[in-house]
Amino acid sequence: MGMISVEEALAQILDDVEPVGAEPHSLDDISGRILAAHVMAAMTQPPHPASAMDGYAVRLADAEKGAALAVIGEAPAGSPFEGVVGANEAVRIFTGGVVPEGADHILVQEEAAREDDKIIVTEAQSGHQHIRAAGVDFENGAVLARKGERLHEVHGALFAAANIASVSVYRLPRVALFSNGDELVEPGSDLKPGEIVNSNHYALASCFKSWGAEVEYLGCAADSEEAICDMFKHARGADIIVPVGGASVGDYDYVKSAFRAEGGEISFEKVAVRPGKPTWLGKLDGARIVGLPGNPASAIVTAALFVQPLIRRLAGDNATRHFLKGRLITSVRANGPRETYLRAEATGAGEPFEIDPAGDQDSSLLLPFAKANALVRRPRNAPALKAGAEIEFLSLR
Repeated sequence: MGMISVEEALAQILDDVEPVGAEPHSLDDISGRILAAHVMAAMTQPPHPASAMDGYAVRLADAEKGAALAVIGEAPAGSPFEGVVGANEAVRIFTGGVVPEGADHILVQEEAAREDDKIIVTEAQSGHQHIRAAGVDFENGAVLARKGERLHEVHGALFAAANIASVSVYRLPRVALFSNGDELVEPGSDLKPGEIVNSNHYALASCFKSWGAEVEYLGCAADSEEAICDMFKHARGADIIVPVGGASVGDYDYVKSAFRAEGGEISFEKVAVRPGKPTWLGKLDGARIVGLPGNPASAIVTAALFVQPLIRRLAGDNATRHFLKGRLITSVRANGPRETYLRAEATGAGEPFEIDPAGDQDSSLLLPFAKANALVRRPRNAPALKAGAEIEFLSLR
């Protein structure tokens, strides 16, 4: 198999991908989830005309400055007054209280003087005020949110106010992640010559969760086909399997041979992208396998390019990736034959943002990524650009 373009790789990764299925979800912690069905109001809100202020429910025609009105009862929130407000009468009412029949105006308490069982209107009234009409927020049966919409922090309160206890959302895709390499040891180890701290999965698992997935890290497989086959066996049931490393052409790179031994089918093995050329795609028992390179920058860049849209599509989000406009504050060199993504820092309040690419783009470096919040896209064979040139980038955060 030859190298394919980034666009071709992404098209194959997302080909025939459908959301993983719906599940009912309580209103707790629904922010970020994608609706699998429209949400319809189960009641009118407010269900009755309600007072927007503390004061007195009256007839506006009676509320002339200096008028004396008889107080015939109270209407606190939750305990409506059951009578009718007649001529020259008032009902003491509080914010949220049901406006009693006959009243068409709320006289705020600061504009009334109470004297035992009557009030004196102290200020002229300019018109019908301070009554929230029934259904002013929404009517019973109104569509509050639509299928495919990503929920945010306010939706839980909105649905609760509509007397809805749970909604149907797409379940979170399940991602199984594992590392590979005899040279990898855990943080805190006493490193021997040639050993490397196993670090990629910390960033990748956090990214996958932030993109809307449930993540299980299966551990680090030794450099043997048997050990890697065991990882694929343990990953069964996941929607996405992400092996990291072991995908090049060295004598100890067993990931793809183990994958084939488990019955997997490889779709492509190389992408014309820098960093991340060894990225590969396969399918196994209904799961998509996105193999990522072992170098830290390569793994994180290709995860952002290929795993992120796959997670979001499986979670019911059909949005396409969106490039923002920026303006370079330093020059960049001409690009080679592979589409390249530069780690960079984007600043500013809006487009075009100011873009400062990291000085060293080596794929083994993590510190530039800790400071980066953007990936600058450099097309294949793009010419050198000077400071001030316009570019496009993907936001990382």
